[in-house]
Amino acid sequence: MNKSHAKNSPAKKSPAKTSTTKSFVNAKSEFSMLFERMYEICEENNWGDPFSYARSREIHMANLLGHRVAPTLSGANAFNKDGECEYKTTIGKSISAKYNGVSVQDTWENQIEYLNKQKIGKYKNHYFGRYDGSKIVEIYVMHYTKVLEFLLPRLQKQYSNSKKRKDPRLGCTINKSFIIANSKRIV
Repeated sequence: MNKSHAKNSPAKKSPAKTSTTKSFVNAKSEFSMLFERMYEICEENNWGDPFSYARSREIHMANLLGHRVAPTLSGANAFNKDGECEYKTTIGKSISAKYNGVSVQDTWENQIEYLNKQKIGKYKNHYFGRYDGSKIVEIYVMHYTKVLEFLLPRLQKQYSNSKKRKDPRLGCTINKSFIIANSKRIV
């Protein structure tokens, strides 16, 4: 092959690069299509916005457990035969359950009543799920009395100092050992 012929020939594209580019374009298109479809499915079933907080995981978990997904983002996450359910999910290496953003009441007695009637005790069953990617690898169910047993002493300590913090809301994480010792593994 002479040099003049090589100069005038169209540059050959690397097959790997072309394949990668097509794959990337296809992946972007598929993601967009699935994103829109997931939203449509949630609208059709009155499940709320799947992309708000961990809502998609709540919907996924409810469907796996045979629960009815709650239609709103506030309050119960789902309903089962016992009524309203609370879900907590993590993508961590071990199971845990975060209770964040708990509103502070004017007295500790009112705080306990709020936790018992409106925040924790309102939901008989609290479900804790751990994900590895898109897969649920474990789910535990804990009765609300055990949740309160763990949270109350820890939240009380925070309550005393809450007025001094920039964000006075209370929060606490139930750890793996307490979950395993005080709940039933169902997945």
